[in-house]
Amino acid sequence: MSGSIVLALRLITAFALYGFLGWALYLLWRDVQKQGLSLANRRVPGISLTVRREGAASILKHFSQPEIILGRDPGCDIPLIDDTVSTRHAQLTYHHGQWWLEDLESMNGTVLNEMPVSMPTVITSGDEIMCGATRLNVALSEDVLIEPTLKLDKK
Repeated sequence: MSGSIVLALRLITAFALYGFLGWALYLLWRDVQKQGLSLANRRVPGISLTVRREGAASILKHFSQPEIILGRDPGCDIPLIDDTVSTRHAQLTYHHGQWWLEDLESMNGTVLNEMPVSMPTVITSGDEIMCGATRLNVALSEDVLIEPTLKLDKK
């Protein structure tokens, strides 16, 4: 074979290799963009908690954040004015498409529907959480959240 044919084959091979690498990088970039949009559009369904204590008026609080801390500490999301409640008593977290209640090793424990909570437990609308002498009624948002459909240009 002549030198010009070998050179042409080398150039074609180089272009094919760089074309393949460019195509692979484009597909990776498109998947990263798709994941980014999916994560940006993910929302936490709202949760409302009605805080009831004997001798005090009920307080209704609405949340749309994925983590809620209950306790006596004023820095908690729901500060509970009750001597039988620990500083950081319990936490509500949203993951795997559900709200979960977890006791944070409180002194007097956390009770869900008259049952002690010893491990993270799924909660639903109408559940009653008891931290010390304070009762909290749970109301979850009825909205059904659907992940948005992504439209990608097909070329």
